[in-house]
Amino acid sequence: MLKFAIVVSQFNLEITDGLLFGAKSYLKTQGVDLTESDIFNAPGAFEIPLIAQKLAQSGKYSGVICLGCVIKGDTAHFEYISLGATLGLMQSMLNTQIPITFGILTTYTVAQATTRSQNDAHNKGREAAAACFETVQTLTQIVRI
Repeated sequence: MLKFAIVVSQFNLEITDGLLFGAKSYLKTQGVDLTESDIFNAPGAFEIPLIAQKLAQSGKYSGVICLGCVIKGDTAHFEYISLGATLGLMQSMLNTQIPITFGILTTYTVAQATTRSQNDAHNKGREAAAACFETVQTLTQIVRI
C-alpha cells in the first residue's frame, strides 16, 4: 500500500490551503488513504527541504509532496528562498531515493498564486501530488524489471 506525506508551508496560508486541498483531492481519487498525521507544517518554504528529507528517510512514506508559496517582493529575498527550496528538495530526493515533489509556487503576484491554488484541474498542489504518485509508480515498475 502506498503512503504519502505532505509538507505544507504556513506562510501565505490563503494560498497553501488551496494547494493542500488540491493535493489531498488528487490522492483521494487514487485511493490513497491520507490522514491528518501524514500532513506536516513548515514555517515557510525555506524549511520544507529538511522536513521532507527527514520524512523520506523515515521509511514510512513512498513519497513526499511539498507545498508552499513564495511571492516576489521588493528585495532579493524571493530569489534566495526560491532557489534554496528548489535545490534543497532536489538534493533531498537524490540523497534519499524517495520521490519528493516541488509544489512550491514562485510567483510575481498574489493574483498568480491565487490562480494556481484554485479548486480546479490547474491546481499546482494537485499537480505535485500527481507527479509524486506517478513517479512512485514508475520507480516501482523499474524495480520489477
